[in-house]
Amino acid sequence: LIHFPISMQFVPFEKKYPPEWTNLEGNMVIVNNDINQTWKAMESLVDTGRTHHIGISNFNCQHIRQVLSVARIRPTSLQIECHPHLSQEKLIRFAREAGMRVTVFSPLGGTSYISLNMATQGDLLFHNPLLRQLTAKYGKTTAQIMLRWAVQRNTLPISKTSSEKRMEENQALFDFYLHKEDVEAINDLNLNRRYNDPGVFCEGGMGTFCPIYE
Repeated sequence: LIHFPISMQFVPFEKKYPPEWTNLEGNMVIVNNDINQTWKAMESLVDTGRTHHIGISNFNCQHIRQVLSVARIRPTSLQIECHPHLSQEKLIRFAREAGMRVTVFSPLGGTSYISLNMATQGDLLFHNPLLRQLTAKYGKTTAQIMLRWAVQRNTLPISKTSSEKRMEENQALFDFYLHKEDVEAINDLNLNRRYNDPGVFCEGGMGTFCPIYE
């Protein structure tokens, strides 16, 4: 995957791995680069047999259009942040109509961002009255309700936990089905609330202003 539509100063893997957001001096340095050239480099990985599938992550509709305008090998997948507070309905539809599978990270919302000071207790979907009501209605955990919502939208949710019990629960999604009206009620929770936003955390954490979604 191309992780973000952001080009930064190259860091040799033998000196720093993973390179993440900063160079060897600890600075985030954005460089001018044509994302289409990056995509052609991704295509070369398929040509040389280093991978079978290539995709994109954190791209919006216009970013996708730009890649598709030159793609010889089309992206097979799009990975995005998505949860009931950020439903991304139009982006998911656009990607699917372009032939991409859509995987979603942070499917449970802001939980993992609290320790990073990128979300507050008030953002927690686990406290949402509707989701708690559906938890009781279906006899499932709130996490299972949100993950099942993601599955019924034909997306592939990526959840994480250190608890073996929760791992098992998060995979137990195929013995129940959310009614249409309940899916629509969860859809209505959308606030366009994004937690993983370079336009916020890059400047706050690394001193570099880097909006990509506006």
